Amino acid sequence: MEYLTREDLPEFFEGVAAVMEKQVEFLGNMDAKMGDGDLGITMGKGFSALPGILRDIEEADLGKALMKAGMKMASVVPSTMGTLMASGIMSGGKKVTGQEELGAFGYQLFLQGFAEGLSKRGKCARGERTVLDAIGEAADCLKAALAGNEGLSLSQAAEIAARGAMEGVEKTKSMEPKYGKAAVHKAAALGTPDQGAYAGYFMLLGMAEFLKK
Repeated sequence: MEYLTREDLPEFFEGVAAVMEKQVEFLGNMDAKMGDGDLGITMGKGFSALPGILRDIEEADLGKALMKAGMKMASVVPSTMGTLMASGIMSGGKKVTGQEELGAFGYQLFLQGFAEGLSKRGKCARGERTVLDAIGEAADCLKAALAGNEGLSLSQAAEIAARGAMEGVEKTKSMEPKYGKAAVHKAAALGTPDQGAYAGYFMLLGMAEFLKK
């Protein structure tokens, strides 16, 4: 797929929802060890709601539609991770406001904005073992790839971003947790990936799988 349009957004997030729904138990089990145990349910519920939210929004601008959808998603899943993901979508949408379609460069801008939204809302930085470590790594990897190959298609860009997110997930294994229950059980957390980072990876995996079609 070369470009993503406003009309594609509901199906785009249906791809994310499909992956999240498959991983509800996996994320829930991870979160039960280091969090509240509701991460899988939260991600499944939030991303499953997005397609309908986007279809109901009367907004032609792709970026503005994402901003409005993120705002509504926040009310559907008002948990910590739900709020973070919604903030990422809003911030990513702001980065691409005015664009009629997203190609590889636009997708990188969206991910960059998503990472900035996570950092601002969560008051977190890279290296602190959060979802930001996955999304930030994805944005960086894609930016580097585009610098060396401006002819990347959107689907190729999404695959690179997803691989970058997994690299970010792997890096969290050696990071000292600073937030939540994991910060209390630091010894148990070391050597295992962060569950929030995994959720970020699954989001990008769902996007990549949709864009391959």
